[in-house]
Amino acid sequence: MDIRKIYEYALSREYEGKRFFEDNSHRLSQAAAVNAFQQLAGEEQKHIDFIQNQISFLDQGLAGNIDYGIKLEQAGFFTQRAQSEVIDQTVAEAMVPDLPVLRMAYLIERDFAEFYESMAEQATGEAKQVLNMLSQWERRHEKLFKGFFDRAFEEYSKMPWGG
Repeated sequence: MDIRKIYEYALSREYEGKRFFEDNSHRLSQAAAVNAFQQLAGEEQKHIDFIQNQISFLDQGLAGNIDYGIKLEQAGFFTQRAQSEVIDQTVAEAMVPDLPVLRMAYLIERDFAEFYESMAEQATGEAKQVLNMLSQWERRHEKLFKGFFDRAFEEYSKMPWGG
């Protein structure tokens, strides 16, 4: 297993995710979703920085280090705040036009989490810890967007046919 190649692939995927959230934050109609996308783009940048940090350790002949990731967790991710906020029915209704984008955000985060989990199963030592940490972060994001999507879809399913 070439952990450097895994980190480089992960880095390119994180850049793609960041770009998706930045681009789509401008397309969404609901303020809560726009804010979540903008903040998640910032979190994706933290993932990028964390992975680049791990590649730098490899370049120095070191196995890696999760300390930076622990500091990020201790600083508090926005998803912890966002998940604690309740989105009322009016907000969910406003999110209905954003269903495809919310669904895609959820699927991107799920895909990231599955990738990191799969690679962590094959890794050992510090690399395993790094990949597990990344997976946990992505699972939190997945849960957030699944919640947004589910609430909006529930409202959509209650609407009369034809809008």
